[in-house]
Amino acid sequence: MPFLTSLFLVAFLDRVNLGFAALTMNADIGLSPYVYGWGAGIFFIGYFLFEVPSNLALAKFGARVWIARIMITWGVISAATAFVRGPASFLVLRFLLGLAEAGFFPGITFFLTYWYPARERARIMGIFYLAIPLSNIIGAPISSLLLNLNGFGGMHGWQWLFIIEGLPAVALAFVALRYLTDGPDEASWLSPDERNTLSEIMQADKCLSERAYGRVTLREVFGHPRVLLLGLVYVPVTMGLYGLGFWSPQIMKRFGVSNLTVGLLATIPFLFAAVVQVYWCRHSDVTGERRWHFAVPCLLMAGGFTMSAFSPWHYVSFLGLILSTIGVMCAQPTFWTMPSAMLTGAAAAGGLAMINSIGNLGGFVGPYVVGWIAETTKNPASGLIVLACALLIAAGSVLMLQPKAVGEQSRKSSTAP
Repeated sequence: MPFLTSLFLVAFLDRVNLGFAALTMNADIGLSPYVYGWGAGIFFIGYFLFEVPSNLALAKFGARVWIARIMITWGVISAATAFVRGPASFLVLRFLLGLAEAGFFPGITFFLTYWYPARERARIMGIFYLAIPLSNIIGAPISSLLLNLNGFGGMHGWQWLFIIEGLPAVALAFVALRYLTDGPDEASWLSPDERNTLSEIMQADKCLSERAYGRVTLREVFGHPRVLLLGLVYVPVTMGLYGLGFWSPQIMKRFGVSNLTVGLLATIPFLFAAVVQVYWCRHSDVTGERRWHFAVPCLLMAGGFTMSAFSPWHYVSFLGLILSTIGVMCAQPTFWTMPSAMLTGAAAAGGLAMINSIGNLGGFVGPYVVGWIAETTKNPASGLIVLACALLIAAGSVLMLQPKAVGEQSRKSSTAP
């Protein structure tokens, strides 16, 4: 888990460091808020197109090789963003970055179904999702400092930001090739007895899932009503996550502070979120409850976005960003316990990718809508109210589902450890 979390940390940093680069890049290459919103979001169009094929390729070729392939291509393209010269090249490279990274997150989520039973997955996803607050806690000050390299070597600071933060993905890809295994059966660091015990636990978990939901084939999963519904429910969550990630540095810049101070302020919401997230996910596993553990964070996000959008006071707006960050960091890991509880085998590979690809269209819609409203109102925070409304819909949709439909189970019915 620490190694997988470190991979996600680098992936997420490369995905959202655009928010800090924009503090100086937009003026240097002539990007309007509208075009910047398009560039932030077009990543997810490429992501959407290649997500399912990439995850099916992972199931065929194995996690070790395919995850390394993803990391090399995204690292190279992320670093190449340093050489964009205007709106056209900016949009093209953001689209290619989405194609390159497609399959990474659902691939890891699918990979974890080989190692951990459904009753433990909120806690495990909570550990994995620590990469997001850590990427902001570590990456925000580093990104701000890299902007100060302006003029070094004849390049802008934002160019150094993309180059320096893109290279770790390539380096870690070679570590993944050596370190990862495609499943527990190949894990040399487990004893034979441990491998057998883990295999029995996971087989029992698979049987429990198939008794509860029936056997879903790969072909059936793409039109499965519950898979499509969960994909649509995930859209507002990604709208919130990336609307926050791409625009919060510019919202905080309106407080009248330096770029370095923006980087330091950006770490504070994620410090709170990291602590609350671990507790929240553990509590979901202990109780076996999933719906309210997803809905309450969505409501918290909606409230936080509303505070940031309407408050005339900077400290209240900042408090809203803290609450929104806590909400998004608690909603995402508990969400992924729901589809992974009902899908197994190749259907899990296709279904998880399908849900993620649909949901990540919110990553396009969120920045685009916020960018359009920001250009119209001259206030990036005003677009957050649209995200708040979408999150209310997501919370209500999940609460209307039956507990069984989202993988809720009492601790008494779970398989023995």
